[in-house]
Order: sequence, then C-alpha cells, then structure tokens
Amino acid sequence: MSDAVCISHQGVSPLVISLPHVGTELPAKIASQLTARARQVEDTDWHVDQLYAFAKDAGASWVAARYSRYVVDLNRPPDNASLYPGQATTGLVPTESFDGESLYEGLLPDAQELQARLSEYWAPYHAALQRHLANAVARHGYALLLDGHSIRSHVPRLFAGRLPDINLGTNDGASCLPHVIEAVTRVLQTQTAFSFVLNGRFKGGYITRHYGNPEASVSALQIELAQSSYMDEAGTAFEHARALPLIHTLQSIVFAMQSAAP
Repeated sequence: MSDAVCISHQGVSPLVISLPHVGTELPAKIASQLTARARQVEDTDWHVDQLYAFAKDAGASWVAARYSRYVVDLNRPPDNASLYPGQATTGLVPTESFDGESLYEGLLPDAQELQARLSEYWAPYHAALQRHLANAVARHGYALLLDGHSIRSHVPRLFAGRLPDINLGTNDGASCLPHVIEAVTRVLQTQTAFSFVLNGRFKGGYITRHYGNPEASVSALQIELAQSSYMDEAGTAFEHARALPLIHTLQSIVFAMQSAAP
C-alpha cells in the first residue's frame, strides 16, 4: 500500500523492516526553499530498499519512507533531543547536510513549520510502523524490528576514518534479546567479506531505541551499512552484481534473527 508519506506492506512473518531514510521526494514548497545541492538529496540511504527486497518477498512487513530525510527525519525523537550528545549529528528537521553545508537558501524552518512536518510526515510513518509491530506481536507473540540504513563510508564531520561495512546497533543491548544479538554476531564472525562492529558509532536511532523493548516482545536491531560495501559512492546508481555479496550476508542475518527469536 502506498500513501502520501510511506510505502507500507503487511506481511505474515514476525519481521518488520523499517526504512526511514530511503525517500527521495521533496514537496514543491519545501524544495523551493532548499539550495540546488540540497535538492539532490545526497544524504539519502541509497537503495537500501533493494538490498532488503528479499525479506519483503519472504513475508516481512515493510514501511519505507517516500520523502527525503530533509523534509523531516523519521529516525529522530519528536522533541528533537540529541541521540548522541556531544557528537555532531543532524536534527529532526535538518538544516545542514552531513558535511555541514546549509540546506536552505534563506530562512530556516520555524517552530510552526516543524510541528506541521511532524504532523504531516513523521506521525503517519510511525503510526504505520506501530501497526505492523502490533500485528506481528498479536499473530506470533513477538516482533523483530530491523531498521535499515546506509551512509557514505567517509563523513569526517560525523565520524573519524572509514566506517565499518556493517554497523549493528542495539542501544548497547537494551533494544534486542541477547540471543538474537549473539546469533547475528556469529553470522558476521564467520564471514570475511565485510568488516563489522556492534554498538560502535551507530548504536541505533530513535526507532531502535523507542520500539525495541524485549520485555514488551519487540526486539529491534539497526543496521547501518557503509555505502561503499554495495555501490560506487561517487554516484547513486544501483549495481546489483556489486551488491549481491552484501545481499547474501543480509539474508543470513535475517535468517539468524528469525531462527534465534522465541
């Protein structure tokens, strides 16, 4: 199902895929306020929906953003509290790119505009996500939430050096059952194609931290991928042959999550 804010699909398995930063659309009014470079939406999580298409085909529920994170960041709390105090990051309604460049030609969005974007874009996405999680728990007794992301492998303003290929985030273990985390980690320890880290620079954003609650039968895992692991970061084109090894690894991760779950 597609609506004004997201693409939502009800699956039959306990797995729910959330893709809050794959959107590239910009409402005309907002686009007119942005710089020419900002309208290129460079900070998109390029092609993450294609990387996880296998999970949707296998019965996972699915929520994917249509609009760019420059409209509103669906992985930030509604009060705009920092998820990484003391570290550079971007806000609920970003005004700077990952590289620190202004996204706006003139005046920045005011408090009224921020509330309007929360209501029109942020709230419907989270309503869809909550619905899928509740349906999974009602059907299976539990839900597995995989929050999928990607980012350029080098963003000096946000992190030093090169990012590992696969970055797992569980809010330092609070968002996911320990044996699910262990199962996923074992998959990555037994392969050599991709580097990985658990709860490194990316520990999980608002979606992982807010919805991940094993005591309430929801285990949430964020996966932040370095885009160099599946595409040429100099462009935006998807290269299936190049991405295939990563897709196979993600398939193994998803299988491990589902096998280890209650």
